[in-house]
Amino acid sequence: MNKSGFLNINKPKNITSHDLVDIVRKELGTRKVGHTGTLDPFAEGVMVLAVNKGTKFIEFFQNSFKTYHVVAELGIITDTFDITGVLKEKNEVRPEHLEKLKDTIESFKGSYDQVPPAYSARRYKGKRLYEYARKGEIINLPPKRIQIKNINNITIDNKVFEFDAEVSSGTYIRSLIMDIGYKLGCGAVTKKLTRTSIEKFKLDDSINYENIRYDNLLNPVDYLDFPEINLKHGYKIENGIHVYVNNVEDFKFSFQKHQIVKLFDENNRFIGFAKTEKTSKFLNTLLKNEPESFERVAKLYKIFNQR
Repeated sequence: MNKSGFLNINKPKNITSHDLVDIVRKELGTRKVGHTGTLDPFAEGVMVLAVNKGTKFIEFFQNSFKTYHVVAELGIITDTFDITGVLKEKNEVRPEHLEKLKDTIESFKGSYDQVPPAYSARRYKGKRLYEYARKGEIINLPPKRIQIKNINNITIDNKVFEFDAEVSSGTYIRSLIMDIGYKLGCGAVTKKLTRTSIEKFKLDDSINYENIRYDNLLNPVDYLDFPEINLKHGYKIENGIHVYVNNVEDFKFSFQKHQIVKLFDENNRFIGFAKTEKTSKFLNTLLKNEPESFERVAKLYKIFNQR
């Protein structure tokens, strides 16, 4: 049976996310390939693709924070919000724009309501926005609440500026640059965009798409910072038995109610996920005082058949 897992690939410019999925399917000889988030064709950098049973893990990474390095230029507005689009406006960049630029960039730290670009992969009535836009139909979706967690390493060279940003899932850096230009009053456009990480998946650890092979698959379990519950010998997750105190050998890291945890058997083999119904403090107390209790502490969420 073919192996399963994730590939951390450095997507080159000028190919679509779907192109990269097709390349992986062809190279590995499997149709079961998915991604944890798209990347614009003109952008490059980290794309994490799931292969075979790895696709079952995608949901746990879709809301991950991502980091980007962006290069932008003031005074230009295009229909796509990036330099590949049709020029709509070219405005004078005055000294006061440059004086306010750093403070304006930093003002976007935190949460705000962002409008997605008309040329984007977001869906509307079953079609991508860019499909409508290419036919001249501009769909104005309502803004979405996003978070700019960090903006660092701002450099300004006349009209060209660049910075690193850590942002929530669903954030469009092109829209962020457009919003910066709009707030300044002169406009701005993205010239270069590189995704440098998706949580623990880093650009420095990525592979070029020419090196796609099963040997480079990563275990997605290692990249999930979820608490862990270790189960006793004899526990049969395949039978659909939920997690009770008397099933638990021990646990790692504290947790609250309604939190996802990783489950491991007595051989430290990952076997699935559960959603907690008690806190780790409660579990710890019972493990010390009533280790054979039939109190349920977690409900099975997703099981992974290891056979």
